Amino acid sequence: MQMHTPVSSAPPPAPRVIELAVDCLDGIDGLIGEWMEVVRPVRAAYGDLVPDQELHGAAVHAFELVLHTVAGLPVPDEVTSVSERVGERRARQGVPLEALLDAARLDFRVVWTALVERAGPSDMAELASSAYHVWEAVEGHVTGILRAYQRTVLEMGRRAADERRMWFARLLDNGGRSPTVVRDAALALGFDLKADFLCAVAAARDGARLLRATAALRATGAVLQQQPAVSDEVLVIGLGPRMTQRTVLDHLQDVPCGLSPVMNGLASVPRGVVLATATARVLPADATGPRGLEDSWLDVLVHRTGDLAGDLADQVLGALDPSAGPDSEARRLLDTARVHLAGTGSIADTGAALFLHRNTVQHRFKRFHELTGRDLRRPQDAALVALALRARDQSGA
Repeated sequence: MQMHTPVSSAPPPAPRVIELAVDCLDGIDGLIGEWMEVVRPVRAAYGDLVPDQELHGAAVHAFELVLHTVAGLPVPDEVTSVSERVGERRARQGVPLEALLDAARLDFRVVWTALVERAGPSDMAELASSAYHVWEAVEGHVTGILRAYQRTVLEMGRRAADERRMWFARLLDNGGRSPTVVRDAALALGFDLKADFLCAVAAARDGARLLRATAALRATGAVLQQQPAVSDEVLVIGLGPRMTQRTVLDHLQDVPCGLSPVMNGLASVPRGVVLATATARVLPADATGPRGLEDSWLDVLVHRTGDLAGDLADQVLGALDPSAGPDSEARRLLDTARVHLAGTGSIADTGAALFLHRNTVQHRFKRFHELTGRDLRRPQDAALVALALRARDQSGA
């Protein structure tokens, strides 16, 4: 059996204190019984988490560590790591840290009481001068528990976060088609299978803003998952009575991002992420806040046409030169079309927006029809022109 000699910068304890500590080691079972009674109120916070037998075994090693350290004796190898073992084990068992440390610090009370009971009147001066050694030994044990506990919690958090990321990625890859994957992802992510969800996607350059909004939402108790996906940052939030769509939008007001419609059920979230991503792809360069799919359909559709967008713009608007000056007929007709299609569809409202008489607006519609073959008053033509205008805007022409 290997032994480890404790190292301390303080003067060694008095010979009589060493004798008393060794005597306590010989009667360690009595000390453990006393400690089990003293710790009972503290243990109420986690009594069901740690079996009595396990608690007793750990206490034996803990008191052996403290008493060997006080006496300056070599510590048995199996005892040396007790602080780390207890800290790691209790973290995994879910024992509250404060209660755990309170219980460990009671070691001082029990050890000191045992030393005093064994000391005679002539030993008290030496014992008092050695109180530091007892306190240092107990605090060394407590510090070891604390470090191991905190390290384990961090490791557990990393593993839990990794597992959440894995299941979220699997959910997206699966597209929500497998009920088993959706169910298992709900368990891993803490989501309600049947809840409503809102999906937000931000470009990597705006990821820091989304992370800040995510932290603020999480602080309110929101159930969410945020993680990178390809070149974007994705956020999915479960909605409910306390976490409404309006609440989420308030937190995202300074985040340039694309938003999905409200998606019903976790199985629909992968599609929601696709829609939010499509919206994020067409955000204006000067966007300062979120934009919903409902406000982006024209841009999304044009963006999805790929290299056909330029052909669409050329075929529908080719007769109107986009490089024409601001006073040219082409520019006037294009501006009139934009204002009309972005408005209510009323000629009177279009005229008011452009400070034109309605007859002037109608004349421009007629000229637009003559040059392009498209009548802005005809719904099918108006839709095609709206798409062509967006295509031209996206091409920068």
